Amino acid sequence: MSAPVVHRPRANSPIRHVVVIYLENHSFDNILGYWCDQHQGRCPDGGMPSRVRLSDGHGVRPTVDPDTVPLVNHNVPAQLAAMNIVDGVPRMNGWQNIPSVKRARDSSCNAASGYQCISGYMPRQIPNLARLATSFAISDNTFSMGNSPSWGGHLYPVLASQDGFLGSIPQPKGAGPGWGCNSDKTTEWISPTGKKKWVPSCVPDFALNPKRYPFGGAFRATPVRWEPSILDRLDAAGLSWRIYDGGGSNHPATDGWAICPSLADCWDTSQRQDMSGFTQFDRDAAHGTLPSFSVIIPGNVDGKYSEHNNLSMTAGDNKLGQLMTSIMNSPNWSSTAVFITYDDCGCFYDQGIPRRNPDGTWQGPRSPLVIVSPYARHGYTDTTHTTFAGLLAFVEHNFGLTPLGPNDRDAYDFSNTFNYRQAPRRPVRMVIRPLPPSAKRIRITQAMLDDPT
Repeated sequence: MSAPVVHRPRANSPIRHVVVIYLENHSFDNILGYWCDQHQGRCPDGGMPSRVRLSDGHGVRPTVDPDTVPLVNHNVPAQLAAMNIVDGVPRMNGWQNIPSVKRARDSSCNAASGYQCISGYMPRQIPNLARLATSFAISDNTFSMGNSPSWGGHLYPVLASQDGFLGSIPQPKGAGPGWGCNSDKTTEWISPTGKKKWVPSCVPDFALNPKRYPFGGAFRATPVRWEPSILDRLDAAGLSWRIYDGGGSNHPATDGWAICPSLADCWDTSQRQDMSGFTQFDRDAAHGTLPSFSVIIPGNVDGKYSEHNNLSMTAGDNKLGQLMTSIMNSPNWSSTAVFITYDDCGCFYDQGIPRRNPDGTWQGPRSPLVIVSPYARHGYTDTTHTTFAGLLAFVEHNFGLTPLGPNDRDAYDFSNTFNYRQAPRRPVRMVIRPLPPSAKRIRITQAMLDDPT
């Protein structure tokens, strides 16, 4: 199943644990634009602009967001509309064309809505993330790997491509649980000839027992091919991993963000046992037993901490602070690198210009990325262009694993961010703030976590 592993780990790297904290739905400018204005030396390409010129000629002054994240549409058409690709170049000025969540002919980011997507958070609203950004390192040139909302976006932490999927949220909503191989749902896929088809939302594995899994783990015949994941590479190298997705190892994966259910060679094999909840992460950190690679997803019962549209930023920043405290107080802290990022734009304004991936697909809008480690350079900004494939490249280069494909093979891996010869950085103090009344009124439902279409 897995290609041979190249055992050439990065020389002199003390990193034995890589943790990806994968939050929801914000662009770089939305999270760090105002922070950049207060730390201008850290952001050579600038912070939140004083005025944004849209493709229809209107000039809009960015606003400060409320604690409850505005309900902006962020499906695939919305992200493409915002990017406004003209003559093969993303103009990043079509934000007023993002369709409404409720009615396609309306916009969820126009004058009537107060251009709510052209906005951002002040550092005081997200103090834990802001302090980590100030004390450790950021990347101001990391882009999502495609224009996809949460289903496609949650393939990126483990896959180097979308395997031909457009990335749209699987349908119909009334089918099985979650969004993946166990859901009986379909989503759009682009064939090698460029034709769009609706196929099962599953990366199949035709090496599975054909009597039990006649369609490679999909619920019906599928033209999609198997794609290797970083989980396969880690298994082949005898390295541990775990997905902490907000549920437990035996939960039914009713949350679509869980990653494993979308990969047949995870969900339908023993890899499924490597799914855990947040409580298990706290125990692993406290006992010094963090796996080599972790992905933390505030999904399932912990979805209220995800910072998703229509949820509380205070709740999310509090949870981030608690997770980072667990990591920084862990016996594993001295050998850990943490990457904090967001799965898609949300779809909030960003001025960064995406490029094409090595496999020819378009990158999506720029994402916030904060890098925390005893060996992250203090107050450093990594300005080298990369994508989420760079996170995979870091794992591969650190542990000596074979690349999954061209996107991670050619990706910049944040090597400039780390100085393994420096005196290890000490932890910083996180804070827990009272929830505002608006957050206390939010009653989390799965409908709130499904991406608006």
